[in-house]
Amino acid sequence: MIKKMYKMEKLKQDVKNYQLNAGKTYMQYETDRYSQYQNYLYKRALYGLNALSEQELATMCSKKKQRIVNVYKRAQVVINKLKQEFTIRYSNFIFKTLFPNSPLTDSLLACTEFDDKFKNTLTFKDLNISKEDIITIFIAEGILPKNFLSLDKDPNQLPRLKNQRV
Repeated sequence: MIKKMYKMEKLKQDVKNYQLNAGKTYMQYETDRYSQYQNYLYKRALYGLNALSEQELATMCSKKKQRIVNVYKRAQVVINKLKQEFTIRYSNFIFKTLFPNSPLTDSLLACTEFDDKFKNTLTFKDLNISKEDIITIFIAEGILPKNFLSLDKDPNQLPRLKNQRV
């Protein structure tokens, strides 16, 4: 009986301490060095129309939507190739480490072809692919603009003069 009372008092004290300290707990998110516009372009290439809000989709013309879809499809092909490259690199390392003198290992190491029909479902985290790796590949493949790293603001959102003469 006394043991149960002690446990109950201990539980009450733990709850009270948690409630007092709960206000001090917070989640700290990773921040990157990219501007809001750079992240917008990156997410639009990576996620396609899913990266846009319903309001943006409603006001966007069909041709722009189609351009976003085309860029998204190209980006998915590039990402799949990148994932296959990392997977091949990891598997070659494992085979070379575990079976260094095997003829099977030699034949596997010689084969480094990519299969366009195979969809690699491993996550970026599993393959240790960083956002910087993806951005570098996207810039090299022309999915993101060449000046992506120097972009600060959306050039279409800059104030314009009413009576601007050319």
